[in-house]
Amino acid sequence: MRVGIVGASGFTGAELLRLCALHDELDVVVAGAESRSGTAVRDLYPSLASCYPSLAFSKVVSEDLAGLDLVFLALPHGESQLLAPELVDQVGVLVDLAADFRLSDANAYSQWYGKDHACPELLGSFAYGLPELSRADLRGASRVSVPGCYPTAAGLALAPLVRAGLVETKGVVVDAASGVSGAGSGLTRETHFNSVDEDFVAYGLLDHRHTPEIEQLTGAQVLFTPHLAPMNRGILATCYARPSPGAGGITTDDVLRTLRDAYSGEPFVVVSERPPSTKATLGSNCAHLTARVDPRTGWVVSICAIDNLTKGASGQAVQCANVALGLDERSGLPVAGVYP
Repeated sequence: MRVGIVGASGFTGAELLRLCALHDELDVVVAGAESRSGTAVRDLYPSLASCYPSLAFSKVVSEDLAGLDLVFLALPHGESQLLAPELVDQVGVLVDLAADFRLSDANAYSQWYGKDHACPELLGSFAYGLPELSRADLRGASRVSVPGCYPTAAGLALAPLVRAGLVETKGVVVDAASGVSGAGSGLTRETHFNSVDEDFVAYGLLDHRHTPEIEQLTGAQVLFTPHLAPMNRGILATCYARPSPGAGGITTDDVLRTLRDAYSGEPFVVVSERPPSTKATLGSNCAHLTARVDPRTGWVVSICAIDNLTKGASGQAVQCANVALGLDERSGLPVAGVYP
């Protein structure tokens, strides 16, 4: 299948290139990156040299993508909605990695992103792409919006417990830490090595734009606090909720069983008593989860670790494309992390 990637020179674009190179069915023929036009992929990312010996980044217009079987939009938030109207009926499957089509409510988008949506009429036409929780919506879909990295981790940790009626849907707390690659490849003062190294900082207090997406995905009201950790890749989300009155005296065994049942047979989810580690997910499309019930304080704790560039972005995008195109969902996607 002929594939185009728009925004191919960024971190998520590079990860898409890596994963497509592992995929027997996906052939990248367009690597769009206006700022890097004319640069060989192998020169910007030597790690991809053997996979793409002759492919170069190029300026892309919609006509260059028309007729392709699959197009990934790996653009900064706000840019996909400017291009998508020209592509939705011109390509086989359009997969957007940005936040432009994740929220179903145009008013919520305006509130949390600070501007009106450019094409609100398209919001409801994109399938939300977290296969473990919404696979049925993805089968045969021609438009897919890939969840954010934080919502992926929080959603996998919380959604089964909410759906099973085990926890309250009010007063849920999500504390999550991300590696610096989550901020993208552009250098800022906040992401400079000298700022990040030996530091651990909270940001986006009370108003991070992933909050409404987490709430939409889990069905719970959430207080979300993200943190920047001094590591390249990974997300660790620690989620706290109160047991619902109807759940009775639930135990750790109950919440672990609920997670195991929810993800039984899922190739990219590991549920264990072991506390999850971001290092264990490095380079893989797997999410690692655990949960506890604390009888002393009454809190339920559910924890998820993922690689923010793989399961949190590009890996999930390929997984969604596989489902939408009727391919083996596991194609091109590593399940083993890189260690050490």
